[in-house]
Amino acid sequence: MNLNPVILAIPIYFVLMAIELVYERFSSKKTYRLNDSVTNINLGALDQVTGVFGKLITIGIYTVVFELFAVFTIPNGWLSFVILFLAYDFCYYWSHRFAHQISLFWGGHVVHHQSEEFNLSVALRQSATSFIWSFPFYLPLALLGFSPVQLVFVGGLNLLYQFWIHTEHIDRLGPLERIMNTPSHHRVHHGRNPKYIDKNYAGVFIIWDRMFGTFVSEEERPDYGITKPLNSWNPLYANVSHYLDLARSVPKARSFSDKMRMLFYKPGWQPDYLDGYATPFELGNGHQKYDENVRSKAHWYLLVQFLLSLGPIAYFLFQFSDLQPPMKAFLAVWIVATMVLFSFFFESKRNWVVVFETFRLGAVPLAIFLFFSGPYLLTSSVIYVVLSLIGLFYVWRESNSTLLQA
Repeated sequence: MNLNPVILAIPIYFVLMAIELVYERFSSKKTYRLNDSVTNINLGALDQVTGVFGKLITIGIYTVVFELFAVFTIPNGWLSFVILFLAYDFCYYWSHRFAHQISLFWGGHVVHHQSEEFNLSVALRQSATSFIWSFPFYLPLALLGFSPVQLVFVGGLNLLYQFWIHTEHIDRLGPLERIMNTPSHHRVHHGRNPKYIDKNYAGVFIIWDRMFGTFVSEEERPDYGITKPLNSWNPLYANVSHYLDLARSVPKARSFSDKMRMLFYKPGWQPDYLDGYATPFELGNGHQKYDENVRSKAHWYLLVQFLLSLGPIAYFLFQFSDLQPPMKAFLAVWIVATMVLFSFFFESKRNWVVVFETFRLGAVPLAIFLFFSGPYLLTSSVIYVVLSLIGLFYVWRESNSTLLQA
């Protein structure tokens, strides 16, 4: 069983999101949209699915550095835990800051900022590639003698703390605002208003921003998102969008040095002959958030299928170490295909989505037959597929062969 504290906390995440949704029913502030929230959660799941493979590399490198080059041997204890918790957050600050200030690194972090809403589901919106650029910032902790087990545990706690600060329903918290990162501080960080961009990088302790000149207090309500909106619900495209922009723009540079500057200077930097640095601008009150209005039956079909897909995702994450490679590969492919198909529904793709959705559904009893034993489980999966196909037919019929918005 996966003992990563982030994985173990998944049920708590969903309970807290449910509480936030219930609270919104009685308040005038609405921060959730189905398409946005499903995409946020899908991106978090995709990060965890790919992360179980990526961690084999990053933790492996950290372990090698720790075993071969550690200057000290730091035993487990409450004092070492406190020191590591502070040191990890310090490293996180610099990793996070460079992720905003180096264009190539921004490609691994921009995913977290793409949502134009701000709610607890946004906390789950993570990149599948950010570990590539972030993990070197923690290698000094290996040199100091903090073991890989200590790092994984403290890193998980650091990420857990950051979940609750993604909300608009908690106001300022008095003296706590001086030391800790809070919802107010983090709302600033997610704002695309020019005065809020590249501010408040803190993970747990806002003291780093105050010390290094990147702190800004929340004034007016932030406008959330990025200055070049993603305009897509596709989790795969969300992960590669900035890299694709770089792939299109960098080759236009006339010299190798300019190509390197476009990769390692601030996002948006270009030489003067390519129109120069693209200064962040305010989208203004007239900006319309990206949205697609699904019809009622499609809305309910997607919601039910999304909730049911959480079961295989949780099974994959919690039981990963006990699964055989063929089962791991099958589940990983099925989960990614499910996420992409949901985005196609949301983006009003046409009839052929029905064909792919039928294959996705049919893969469920096939997997049960190949990897599990027991007639009851197989029978249940067949019933699930039949009922889903009936629902899919009604979605198709309602939209007159266009699936979604006519």
